[in-house]
Amino acid sequence: MSDHFIPSPVVGSRREKSGRPRKDDAGIFTGPVSGHTTGTVPPKPQARSGDRHSVEVIQTAVPLSPRLLDLQMAATYLGLSIWKVRELEQASILARVRIPLPGKGEVRKLLFDKNDLDRLIEAWKERSG
Repeated sequence: MSDHFIPSPVVGSRREKSGRPRKDDAGIFTGPVSGHTTGTVPPKPQARSGDRHSVEVIQTAVPLSPRLLDLQMAATYLGLSIWKVRELEQASILARVRIPLPGKGEVRKLLFDKNDLDRLIEAWKERSG
């Protein structure tokens, strides 16, 4: 005869059934214990009670877009294939930005100035119109 002790479930817990808990089942907790949850907004800065001339500062994040585009980005920007952008560069229609390296040589990556791409688009519009 074996005397195995089986503990009873904790009062208030939902562990009567074995297995993985349901997604909506937080057990005895009503929400996340700690940590960040999706959609959490940082608290607004608040003025102190003694500050009469306090100003609330709002920070806005502006996405930074690069001025130099690599071959794939330039092709996407122009709406062309990478092979067509290579052809335009080889035919000297599209200027490549060359970055020199210390000593001799240059960066081998094909880079294009976004301003040059914009001017080229404007020139194409004038010729076709």
